[in-house]
Amino acid sequence: MTKRSVVIGVGHYLPERVVPNSEFEASLDTSDEWIRSRSGIERRHFAAEGETTSDLATYAAQAALADAGLEPGDLDAIILATSTADLTFPSAATMVQARLEMTTGFAFDVQAVCAGFIYALSNANAMILSGQVKRVMVIGAETFSRIMDWTDRSTCVLFGDGAGALILEAQDGAGTAEDRGILAVDLNSDGRYKDLLYVDGGVSTGTSGYLRMQGNQVFRHAVEKLAKTAETALERAGLTPGDVDWIVPHQANIRIIRGTAKKMGLSMDKVVVTVQDHGNTSAASIPLALSVGKARGQIKQGDLVVTEAIGGGLAWGAVVLRW
Repeated sequence: MTKRSVVIGVGHYLPERVVPNSEFEASLDTSDEWIRSRSGIERRHFAAEGETTSDLATYAAQAALADAGLEPGDLDAIILATSTADLTFPSAATMVQARLEMTTGFAFDVQAVCAGFIYALSNANAMILSGQVKRVMVIGAETFSRIMDWTDRSTCVLFGDGAGALILEAQDGAGTAEDRGILAVDLNSDGRYKDLLYVDGGVSTGTSGYLRMQGNQVFRHAVEKLAKTAETALERAGLTPGDVDWIVPHQANIRIIRGTAKKMGLSMDKVVVTVQDHGNTSAASIPLALSVGKARGQIKQGDLVVTEAIGGGLAWGAVVLRW
């Protein structure tokens, strides 16, 4: 028998405030048509004043626990992917742990920007395979509205706030590609491209800073690297793009999503798309899309899912799993 990390619950949370593209027209030289044509985004959610990343993450975690029929005490660990933690320290994950009244196990954050959830899944999977834990909550949560330069129309219209969570459980499999659970992972980074996507603040500046991005360069890297990492992960699992039921990509830009699917030779009918409703929620976008995809009735037990993302660093990767 082979140990596998199987998804047993998912959930998500979006702040109440919905911001349509038209809301930016009063303060920026932009329009609904301009934003839609370049990104596919129609609206996004912004956190309320005083509503933090750990708040969003807690709500998503509670939804995932309800979906799995579990209590917080049934978890061994929480791994939270975010670039917008409430404080420099402690981790937002420990804040979620406290809010859930989970007094056992451990919790920590992972920071790989938009690829953070992929990195967090990889960590959770490794811990399960090593026997260190049996059940892990993996969360992606962001409040990117707090690091936007509202005078920069090339970035501030693209991002939103939200959180998604899933629970992985150790289960036995046969050791074949037909097993449920995570079948393969591929992770990559290249620090030479730091200046393509970064925040110009932090401990060294004494400010929280604003997000800065060279969009055209990020786009060029994204399509090539996302398709390659997805295909690498599939190859490691002994599978091909033709075996895929669903791609659940990082929801950054509809043109990147379409370009990646095309490069992999897959129809958009096999892609879960939520970018139009959420914008780019960074590390939250994949778990949000997984939860929404299940709620829509798209993702079903036994389906082969490939999820991939690229973010600042540059950092990118993919996970192949059977639902």
